[in-house]
Amino acid sequence: MKFAVFTVSVPEWAPAEAVQRIAEAGYDGVEWRVTDQQDSPTGMPSFWAGNRCTWPASSFPDDVPAIKELTDDAGLEMPALGTYLQPGQFEQIDTTMRAAAQLGVRQLRVSSGGYEADRNVTGQWNERRKQYAEVARLAAQHGVRANIEIHHQQLTPSPHAAAAFLDGLDPEHAGAIFDIGNMVWEGWTEYRFGLEALGPYLAHVQVKNGAVVTSGVTRDDGTVEWSNAQLSLREGFADIPAFLTALTQVGYDGWVSVEDFSDLGGQTRAERIADNLAYLKQASAD
Repeated sequence: MKFAVFTVSVPEWAPAEAVQRIAEAGYDGVEWRVTDQQDSPTGMPSFWAGNRCTWPASSFPDDVPAIKELTDDAGLEMPALGTYLQPGQFEQIDTTMRAAAQLGVRQLRVSSGGYEADRNVTGQWNERRKQYAEVARLAAQHGVRANIEIHHQQLTPSPHAAAAFLDGLDPEHAGAIFDIGNMVWEGWTEYRFGLEALGPYLAHVQVKNGAVVTSGVTRDDGTVEWSNAQLSLREGFADIPAFLTALTQVGYDGWVSVEDFSDLGGQTRAERIADNLAYLKQASAD
């Protein structure tokens, strides 16, 4: 397996600094975040707003030469693009896929879309499946693959849901991102069971970790409220070494991309990404 950093998780670094530090830490690749984001309300970079390690979607096609030069000069590969495209955004998807092909990136994330609680789920499912057939057609046209993500609060929160959503599409051009951290909060499935359920649609892997913790709120009737918490790769509910073993058991030898949203504690960001890689390499070697 090869290891990359998804740049959503290094918000303090501009791209030039990021590739240098990611390469120095020993990673094989970088998964670039691509989206038109909002400014941080605090003025400080954060994961999802004001993230300095993000290429704007609106200028992404024009940025391709700079991205390629920057990444190549650092000796890094680009396993995928972390976009935030939704399945019905065909014009934006087409433009981004064309740019990805020019950049030499084989796959990119295109969401299955969020679950809308005020709509019948069967209607949502059928609509999005129809849209994704067009997404897969565009991917084939550009020689790339669109990947949905196993993600809580979306239509595909589990491996089995993802496999059903993609059923009938060409796995060369439509696949799934297996995100073990997201499944801590919804869609939990025994590792090998879930990986085998995806079959040929297992396209990419992302790792983070977390847990469900009490929020400190108890309602008047005694009901305790719980919330999702981000934790380090070692500390969360997901057993990362067991997951890597399961990947090996099913014959996966592709990319594992790290998106660690946990508190740094006493570490710097550079120390954290180096520590994450050491942990993953040791776990995959055991």
